[in-house]
Amino acid sequence: MKKIYFLGSCSTCIRIMKELGVNDSWEQQNIKTEKITAPQIEEMYRLSGSYDSLFSRRAMKYKSMGLKDKRLSESDYKALILEEYTFLKRPVIILEGKIFIGNSKQVVKSVIEELHA
Repeated sequence: MKKIYFLGSCSTCIRIMKELGVNDSWEQQNIKTEKITAPQIEEMYRLSGSYDSLFSRRAMKYKSMGLKDKRLSESDYKALILEEYTFLKRPVIILEGKIFIGNSKQVVKSVIEELHA
């Protein structure tokens, strides 16, 4: 299975999708128009080991909601991601049971290596 969770209005996500050659053979979910479900975030958690690793501290609401000054638990991260799509670090890519989170050069390189393995 090849699945990508992305934000359609994010130029970085679109660039990465082009770089990876994402096409109709991939399951694609624009998280703004198709909300993340509890089973989906739980699968991401199972693969990544934490909700914290899936949480984006770059989201504008992170500061505006005063979250940077609070001590958040794993259940807080889960609830926030389910409540507000911008809290998911993106893109999230799942390839044959392996998860890749975020847009760093190293993550993209790892996805490319996995695709060509």
